Amino acid sequence: MRKYFVISGFAAVTLAAGPIARAGTEGTLISSGGVRRFTLDQAILTALQRNPTLLVAEQEIKRTKGVIIEIRAQALPHVNAAGTFEWTDPNLIGARILGTTSTTSGSTGTSASANTGTGTGTGPALFASPGSAGMSTGAGSPLFASPQSQVEVPRAAAAPSPTPVITSTELSDISYVISVLGTQLVFNGTTWPSIRGTFFQRDSAYFAFRNTLDQLIAIVKTQFYQVVVNRELIAVQEQSVHLLESQLKDQQNRFEAGTVPRFNVLQAEVALYNQIPQLITAQNNFRIAQLQLAKTIGLDFNPLRGENPPLEVVGEMPYNPRTIALVDAIELGKQRRPFLKQARANVLNQKEQVRATAGQWLPSITTTGGGEWVSSPDNSSWHDISKGWIAQVQGSMPIWDSGQIYGQVKQQRALLSEAKITYDDDVRQVELEVQTAYSNLQQNRELIKSQEKNVEQAEEALRLAKARLDAGAGVQLDVLNAQVQLLAAQSTQLQALFGYNSSLAEFDRATGAQSTYTESFANLAPRATKSKVYDTGSGTTTTSKRSRTSSK
Repeated sequence: MRKYFVISGFAAVTLAAGPIARAGTEGTLISSGGVRRFTLDQAILTALQRNPTLLVAEQEIKRTKGVIIEIRAQALPHVNAAGTFEWTDPNLIGARILGTTSTTSGSTGTSASANTGTGTGTGPALFASPGSAGMSTGAGSPLFASPQSQVEVPRAAAAPSPTPVITSTELSDISYVISVLGTQLVFNGTTWPSIRGTFFQRDSAYFAFRNTLDQLIAIVKTQFYQVVVNRELIAVQEQSVHLLESQLKDQQNRFEAGTVPRFNVLQAEVALYNQIPQLITAQNNFRIAQLQLAKTIGLDFNPLRGENPPLEVVGEMPYNPRTIALVDAIELGKQRRPFLKQARANVLNQKEQVRATAGQWLPSITTTGGGEWVSSPDNSSWHDISKGWIAQVQGSMPIWDSGQIYGQVKQQRALLSEAKITYDDDVRQVELEVQTAYSNLQQNRELIKSQEKNVEQAEEALRLAKARLDAGAGVQLDVLNAQVQLLAAQSTQLQALFGYNSSLAEFDRATGAQSTYTESFANLAPRATKSKVYDTGSGTTTTSKRSRTSSK
């Protein structure tokens, strides 16, 4: 990305619209005092590489690219692997025994008890054996007594007592489950509009970067010219102080010679000491301007320099008049300003957010498939696991949400209306900025023309006042007044030159002509930014559609 900054810096400076004169295109990097020296081009290039505001705007582009990847991933397959491993203390294994205890007994000896003499059943016996008593008083007395059998019925052998059979199954103290599942979104109404919205967010961040770059170039130019004009104002103030010092010395010599009164000496001293604070103020303004420029271009404080200035500018205050047509300038500003294109991207993004929110009313379908491996309950051997495939289709659709989605859609539509209103106001803001910069250019151009002749006349008036004073035909007050008028004319001329160049830098920013982009370095510019979607010229609406009147 450093390469991008260097290339864009050259493109911004060397391809700047209009014949803007750049002060001091040559200059050494380090001065004799160890202070870095900067021409205007070098200052702009350094700012493009080190200015934190521009670096933050660059990172914002990278962030929006990450948002695109994140949202786009919702529509792509997701594969997740999950595993569960469980160990149970052997002391608790008894709680996991699945076996039970069962008892088996014979039934052959139960019939003998039915022929005994004493019946214990609750129902009456129909027949009684001869060996039993003739009359039975129990509840089970027989109705008829059968004759006693002459053949002894043999008793069945007693069955042996049953032996309990115990079946015991012990579980393994280790169990695990491993699954690999893939999920794929089939359809919903929110993901696709959200993805399109992230593209517009990326475009908005890119145009914000370009807008920051244009502002940075204009600021560097203005601060560079501020340093130059403050340096020139110091020279003007020093010249005025030297002149007053010579005037005071001359009046002192004349007073010692007895040709002028003491009042002339006092008047010259007052004029000198009134001028010295203005020189001190000019020097302080010069130092502050250097510090501000150093901060803008990203220079760190070096403790070794002490009280020395952080940098030194190389160049003079240029003046290159430019012929400008206001109507063409306004149209150029509408077409090229990244500020408007950023607002257009915000409108289109908000439009997709409305669609994404309304898409919650549509059904959502997702498929899941994969495999699962489950350990055996008897042992933890990998060769004794159970494995198989899993397939699932899930679908959902809101039927009644008490107006929740409707409320969200209404909010997003209101935000879309706000974005459109903001875009329309931004168009008027661009028109205002272009007209304001154009008016300031006219004012400063007229001031420069008026002060050029005024400085010449003030210099001639000062020369004549000094000549009359030297010849004894004039007074000292005339010389002082002439000096004040010359100082005011020179200061006004320098301020007009500074105002013209700073207004020209602002005019280039307002018209989008501050820099020219090749759109080919470091893959920073999205392809969509080159399309007609971001045509912000006259006759276009917030959604980049030509109006009927403009088409006709």
